[in-house]
Amino acid sequence: MNSLSYLNEHVYFPAPEQALEDPNGLLAIGGDLHPKRLLEAYYNGIFPWFNERDPILWWSPNPRAVFVPQLHFGSRSLRKYIKRTSWRFTINHAFLDVIAACAQPRPDQQGTWISAEIQMAYYELHLQGKAHSFEVWDQQRLVGGLYGIPVGKVFCGESMFHRQTNASKAAFAMLNQHLAKLDFALIDAQLVNPHLTNLGAKAISRDEFLAILRQQRDAPVPSASWQKQEVQFEF
Repeated sequence: MNSLSYLNEHVYFPAPEQALEDPNGLLAIGGDLHPKRLLEAYYNGIFPWFNERDPILWWSPNPRAVFVPQLHFGSRSLRKYIKRTSWRFTINHAFLDVIAACAQPRPDQQGTWISAEIQMAYYELHLQGKAHSFEVWDQQRLVGGLYGIPVGKVFCGESMFHRQTNASKAAFAMLNQHLAKLDFALIDAQLVNPHLTNLGAKAISRDEFLAILRQQRDAPVPSASWQKQEVQFEF
């Protein structure tokens, strides 16, 4: 029977297969959000998710929501919609603004798990070149975006936001295009939910996800792929 682990100052995680069935995927509690621990977590298929006033909780759910990167992601109607806009797309131009926007509670939410502590922890990863943002701009206004952490050729998506219709979907389509060109194997979307399913996510078992991650997590990716840049959407 699996049991919950309590972390200490050492950067160590139990095997993700030991996560609880109820609540689904809860693996460990405690520790900190130091970049070394966060990178160790993602390298092993584990991610933090907790409310602002709760202790740090670490998860590896079963099943896992994933996407296979596609050069032309999304419906034809979405691509037509994007083509009619004057949106610009960038990588790593506004990481702090993106994560702050993702932290804003949605109308159906009472709070956010992306606390100031989380924002600073992932910004530190960004400064180390380990976490990246994709931005959608309408002239000089940031209208959509997302952020995440690549682990070899698996991109671990964290959150996205929009301030104009379809802007978050456009950011995700841009992410797909970028990753498909780099021959990424998966986009990890973590928890299965109706929104991700409608977007095209599929559910795979934790064992299948971990097998792919372990195969791809040390795959080389050119560092220039994550330089600050403006990118063109391909229709």
